[in-house]
Amino acid sequence: MTDALTRLLSERDWLMADGATGTNLFNMGLGAGDPPELWNVEAPEKIRTLYAGAIDAGSDIFLTNTFGGNAARLKLHDAQSRVMELNRAGAEIGRELADRSGRTVIVAGSVGPTGEIMAPMGALTHAAAVEMFHEQAEGLKAGGADVLWLETISAPEEYRAAAEAFALADMPWCGTMSFDTAGRTMMGVTSADMVAMVEKLPNPPIAFGANCGVGASDLLRTVLGFAAQGSERPVISKGNAGIPKYVDGHIHYDGTPELMAEYAVMARDCGATIIGGCCGTMPEHLEKMHEALSTRPRGPRPTLDEITAKLGAFSSASDGTGEDAAPARRRTRRRA
Repeated sequence: MTDALTRLLSERDWLMADGATGTNLFNMGLGAGDPPELWNVEAPEKIRTLYAGAIDAGSDIFLTNTFGGNAARLKLHDAQSRVMELNRAGAEIGRELADRSGRTVIVAGSVGPTGEIMAPMGALTHAAAVEMFHEQAEGLKAGGADVLWLETISAPEEYRAAAEAFALADMPWCGTMSFDTAGRTMMGVTSADMVAMVEKLPNPPIAFGANCGVGASDLLRTVLGFAAQGSERPVISKGNAGIPKYVDGHIHYDGTPELMAEYAVMARDCGATIIGGCCGTMPEHLEKMHEALSTRPRGPRPTLDEITAKLGAFSSASDGTGEDAAPARRRTRRRA
């Protein structure tokens, strides 16, 4: 049977994904450092509000509140024994709202990085990573997720382990990496490297792409890098709502709804099929993005100068595909 996302992709030439998880939940009272996954059980009404915000704004796909729902991340909060419970609950709430929406809305089970360094550089073995991702995938599957959604990955080894785990769970999946180090991931992967890796996987994703990173301009430069490789697989673009700044002791993203509307249209014209936001992207951003995608005609592929003219300057001179080499460094972030 064809999965729901593949069917929807066959009917539409663009789909809109959701926005931020962390930013929205912080606004609802989540404390810094607290695991949002616990709210799937302890504050389900707030998670319903999170999901409903994306659905009501026009999103065709929304991600579950399970980004840090693997055993390694939950162990930091003595909740490693609750992987199945928390992931299932996060997906069940999403399934309920999607089924009530009156249209086809895809429940995407969010799977973030383990937070560990993969061997040989670190202690996390391939087998242990597969086991962790498989456990999380089974919880999301049990809760009714349509598709698994790997995101904010930096290491190719972790991406491959997740792909293997998702095959064990017999679930369709999508997968994005975060390109935030001069156009590369923190582990040195370029947009061209990612396309080559994805196309060689025994269990490739339905769609692949980039999320988070630095700003909208940088992310679209990465999307252009994907498009240049000639892959026919749908590309995902989930950029942050501007650049984070500290305002009155809080992190604030400076991207306006109008800027994100420009970003959404340019992402589509750069070659992305699934377009959403990441950190800082609120329902009001999504509403403007959906309006722009629905009403503005498709245009020619933007140039780098056109991207910076509308969305702001790139954070680095290179997109990572030249001779420059970025040092690998460790940082694992939640989808704020």
